[in-house]
Amino acid sequence: MTFSLRGKTALVTGAARGLGFEIARGLADAGAQVILTGRNAVALDQAADIITQKGHACATLSFDVSDQYAVDEAFAEIEKAWGGLNILVNNVGQRDRRALEDFSIADVNRLLEINLAAPLYLAKKAAALMNKGDRIINVTSIAGQIARGDVAYTASKGGLDALTRALSAELGPRGITVNGIAPGYFATEANSEMVADKSIKRWLKTRTSLGRWGEPKEIAGLAVFLASPAASYLTGQIIAVDGGFTSHY
Repeated sequence: MTFSLRGKTALVTGAARGLGFEIARGLADAGAQVILTGRNAVALDQAADIITQKGHACATLSFDVSDQYAVDEAFAEIEKAWGGLNILVNNVGQRDRRALEDFSIADVNRLLEINLAAPLYLAKKAAALMNKGDRIINVTSIAGQIARGDVAYTASKGGLDALTRALSAELGPRGITVNGIAPGYFATEANSEMVADKSIKRWLKTRTSLGRWGEPKEIAGLAVFLASPAASYLTGQIIAVDGGFTSHY
């Protein structure tokens, strides 16, 4: 029961595939009623079918996290249909791998809007529906702690790390914890070209302690822990799930 999420309602953004889907599936396996969100309604329904086939409670809400009015409508629906929210997982994020000289300010602002401003606004809306013991989990990146260029993305994830700490300080007196998960190199659909690159595989073999890519399902355990009663005294922390990338040299 220490890790049980029975009776909890969880919202996971960007949950149609990849890490978001695996986090949602993990929360559902632990007993939570999960709400999958994303922009592709068809993909969301397909993801929800996989979860409901196991007998879990699962619903979908299709909206763009960067559209404030769509977010407002979604949270009004959550309050009406479920009465509140216990767990928010801010998983949506975008990457734009270009050199510094190739970025316009508009490009940077777009990435900051999706990777930083949107999680802040969702946290604000979620906190209004939360009570003592509820959880906010931000999926950031090891790029928030270390860098290899990729300036706009790295800046946005560094900001999300800082936002996590600030939210934990502000919401802590209400008994709401806020933590971050910082994934390393995961073999998701979005990284399929990199996964197929044998030179990157060889590089990870020497660059990570475990010597390999992470499997998407390996993200779920930490999310379940952070959402569960077992993590009741843990807040304001960014935990890397990276096979030892950030501690290995």
